Amino acid sequence: MKTKDFDYTLPEALIAQTPLKDRLESKLLVMNRFTGKLHHDRFFNLHAYLKAGDVLVINDTKVLPARLIGLKADTQATIEVLMLSDLGDDTWECLVKKARKVKIGTIIRFGEGRLTMRCVQVEADGMRVFKLHYQGILYEVLDELGTMPLPPYIHETLDDPDRYQTVYSKEKGSAAAPTAGLHFTKSYLSRLEAMGVEIVPITLHVGLGTFRPVSVEDVDHHIMHKERYSISESSANTINRAKQENRRIIAVGTTSIRTLETAQQDGEVKAGSGESQLFIYPGFQFNVVDALITNFHLPQSTLLMLVSAFASQKTIMAAYQSAIQKQYRFFSFGDAMFLTNT
Repeated sequence: MKTKDFDYTLPEALIAQTPLKDRLESKLLVMNRFTGKLHHDRFFNLHAYLKAGDVLVINDTKVLPARLIGLKADTQATIEVLMLSDLGDDTWECLVKKARKVKIGTIIRFGEGRLTMRCVQVEADGMRVFKLHYQGILYEVLDELGTMPLPPYIHETLDDPDRYQTVYSKEKGSAAAPTAGLHFTKSYLSRLEAMGVEIVPITLHVGLGTFRPVSVEDVDHHIMHKERYSISESSANTINRAKQENRRIIAVGTTSIRTLETAQQDGEVKAGSGESQLFIYPGFQFNVVDALITNFHLPQSTLLMLVSAFASQKTIMAAYQSAIQKQYRFFSFGDAMFLTNT
């Protein structure tokens, strides 16, 4: 398939710039993934499409305030750095704006030296590997010096940084939020549990692989960036037991679905940690997930290709046109979609 097959025109006014006051007030487009039949609703009615025994798999990653503005030690030029992946031993892979200015040995200081980064490896497409030097606890330093790394299509200031976190965020390490989960409140999750829905956490730290644009003409030539994941024994056992009992596995977000499909073997989810580089596009065979809660994604993005694989390119593009006609809000702070198997 061609990347252009996943293009569509979106009025700029439909790009959500700020979150709704009430997370549950988002619109919800419900679509049967096999037939393409559509129904328009609100997220606070999601429970009407769920039933006792369903397993809702959430990504409990927590977004780091990983956008940093520093000064080059030699020229005092301003450098913007987005921390993406912890490689261990205080070494991080980062995306650097105006990366041509950063070579091996370049030192960048943040907060008058509270944090210092030294470039130890140059990679393609603006990626650099840095060795970090700081005093104290890194996450506390980032809380002091960093800001929330909002996507570039969001131009409004986020008054409350917690609105770019899910209410169940726990494991620090993400460069972007698993945005499908932004619609849930703690009380609504409790309501779902009370009706017999099982809530199961897994972790995938969202990095460049999720939001990097597809720059190749042929979809199958695109290479995903690696992202770290972990699944506990308890979560794996709950999911596998549900599969054995023919109960639905519902992924909250594309990150959850990629994690589950990465960690499975013959349909059984394996507990443990690892890296996902799985690129899901039409033709992919799903082995674990039955239904998906997701947001509306950018044109020609890997996320749009994933949902097109889960349903079909034709039905997804038709659903997007319906959402545009109904004035849905798109992207990170936008409305939701439920791709169901019933």
